[in-house]
Amino acid sequence: MALRVVLSLSVVLALLWYMQRRFTKGVRARGGANLVTVVGRQGLGQKASVVVVDIDGQRLVLGVTEQSVTVLHGGETPVPATGHEAFARSLNTVTEDDTTVGEPLEFRPRRKAAPSGALGGSILSASTWQQAAAALRQGR
Repeated sequence: MALRVVLSLSVVLALLWYMQRRFTKGVRARGGANLVTVVGRQGLGQKASVVVVDIDGQRLVLGVTEQSVTVLHGGETPVPATGHEAFARSLNTVTEDDTTVGEPLEFRPRRKAAPSGALGGSILSASTWQQAAAALRQGR
C-alpha cells in the first residue's frame, strides 16, 4: 500500500515538473532581457517613494505612491564613466575656495561616563534617574 502511494506521488510530481518546464520555457525566451532596470529607490514616507529607472535608453525619475506612478523627470541614460575619468573630472571641479582649511572640530562627549559603582547604569541608580530627567527637560 505504501509503495503505491509513493509511486503515485512521484508520478504526479514528475508530471507537474514537466508541465512547469514546458509552459515557462516560452515565457523565459520572450522576456529574456530586462526592459526596465531599477537604478535606485528612496522612500519619502510610509507609502511614497522616488524611483530612478532605465527604460530603453531613457532614464526616468518616477514618483510612486499607493494610487499612482508619476514621471517627475526624464532624459537619456548617462554613459558610465571609468574610475580614472571620474577621478579626473572631480579634480577639475576643485576651486580655490575648496582648499581653505577651517577651524578644527572640537570633540565633546554627549553624556557623562556611567557611574562605576555597584548600581552603575541600572534603573536603581540615582544618576540614571538624573539623566532621564535631564533628557526630558531638553525635550529629547
